[in-house]
Amino acid sequence: MSQIDIEQARFNMIEQQVRPWDVLDQRVLDVMSNTPREAFVPENYRLLAFADTNVPLGHDQVMMAPKLEGRMLQALGIQPGDSILEVGTGSGYLTACLARLGNHVTSIEIFPEFSETAAAVLSAHGIRNVTLQQGDAANGIDSGTRYDVIAVTASDPVNREQFHANLAIGGRLFLILGKPPVMEAVLVTRVDEAGWTRESLFETALPPLINADAPQRFVL
Repeated sequence: MSQIDIEQARFNMIEQQVRPWDVLDQRVLDVMSNTPREAFVPENYRLLAFADTNVPLGHDQVMMAPKLEGRMLQALGIQPGDSILEVGTGSGYLTACLARLGNHVTSIEIFPEFSETAAAVLSAHGIRNVTLQQGDAANGIDSGTRYDVIAVTASDPVNREQFHANLAIGGRLFLILGKPPVMEAVLVTRVDEAGWTRESLFETALPPLINADAPQRFVL
């Protein structure tokens, strides 16, 4: 595919997929337009870089369709000074978009090869305000750490509220809840130390977080 074809495909992605899905925030549209999605797609799926579909990454995980990425970014209302937690680095494309919208992204990924590949592409494109960590965050992280934005890039079959305590006051959490065939994208906002609001956004479907169904460990 020539560079002209790539740019036309990118334009079509924004105008025919993302914008019609009610993604109207110009900062989000600009970031998605200016971040080379094709560089983050696995080479054997490069022709699907701008397609309206989830792109396989391996391990039964996917790179979200562009319109879903756009809706997530818009819902989170990311500001330039925001600290961001991403649960599931995946290809690193959404990581790049988050980093260009906010101040700093901490991204946790369970599969080392995903982190390694994403790190290389992010570095190649000059995206430095990202810390990539390898680990399992399905059951939450250190509750003493707070973020302005938390983006969970896989579904959770049960709403266990394992990330709620990691929101700063006024912080926003995007996650997808439920099991096939119907899953619900929701936005959780922390209003004070003991209060959160929840807004239902739309229905969609994504593979679950690895180990999301694992029971909470019993602690004596």
